[in-house]
Amino acid sequence: MAVKDTAPYLHDCIDSIIAQSYPYWELIAVNDHSSDATPEILRAYAQKDKRIRVFDSDRPKLIPTLQRGYKEVRGTLINRMDSDDKMPHDKLEVLVKAYQPYGKGHVIAGGTQHFVDEGEVGDGFLRYEKWLNEVARSSTHYQQIYKECVIPSHCWLIHKDDFDAVGAFDPVVYPEDYDLCFRMYKHGLKVIGIDHILHYWRDRSNRISRTWDEYKDNRYFDLKMRFFYDIDRDRNRPLVLWGAGRNGKDMAKIIKAYDDSFFWVTNNQKQLGKDIYDVRMQHYDTIPDLDHPQIMIVVASPEGKKEIEQQLLDWGKKPVEDYWFFA
Repeated sequence: MAVKDTAPYLHDCIDSIIAQSYPYWELIAVNDHSSDATPEILRAYAQKDKRIRVFDSDRPKLIPTLQRGYKEVRGTLINRMDSDDKMPHDKLEVLVKAYQPYGKGHVIAGGTQHFVDEGEVGDGFLRYEKWLNEVARSSTHYQQIYKECVIPSHCWLIHKDDFDAVGAFDPVVYPEDYDLCFRMYKHGLKVIGIDHILHYWRDRSNRISRTWDEYKDNRYFDLKMRFFYDIDRDRNRPLVLWGAGRNGKDMAKIIKAYDDSFFWVTNNQKQLGKDIYDVRMQHYDTIPDLDHPQIMIVVASPEGKKEIEQQLLDWGKKPVEDYWFFA
């Protein structure tokens, strides 16, 4: 657990860990150059409970702090925690019991629930929460991995050997939780989704997902495309980009940077026949004429995505094999 200036929330967080129904854990808390009472709070807890071990980060920022903590790991199963959040009392017990029938080569992933100290959780986070929990219930993590980070940083359990095999916290790549999901995918770990809330996720105005440039939406496209070309892109098959809004234009520039040719399709009558970035816009009904295409959908509208998915199914296209949603 990386900890930076979260003194107002730290008691709730650590108390929720101490209250776990599963007692066989160690908490490695690493202070990332905090300027508030965080270090004193951590040391006080460590003195009261020997399962809590406290260290100071030798380099600032989240990933180096996680790397520092991981060097101190003595346990076999790994879970990450955020210092402004809380654990349901049965989180670790549920994770361990779910893991035991499977063993190495598997990741257990569950659901999350946002909360705020005052006011209401924003609609955007509630939509993301609903989607995450449905992904966990249906175990469709890899089917939906190019949409958004499919496993929050605090909702997984993995064996240390598997975590080491995928690179643990080594890559200094943000968003770090999304990069980890892709590394699990690349290495063929099987994700077992469970229909259980594993984490209480605090929404606050100064959380880093709101304030850091590394977490801005379309920066994620660079990460998605790096792994798409590494894992799934087959240059022997034609590539189709479906959608010509802001997302489509951003994605088109990235595809061209990979020196890849593509068909660009839409149902927007105003765009049909136009050249954008030297690519002619075509109607999506040209897709069946292509030989076994790989189709990237970047349409943002939820209703539009449902219609597109039904059309693809009607054409006999399969998720992961033939098409991926990127938004």
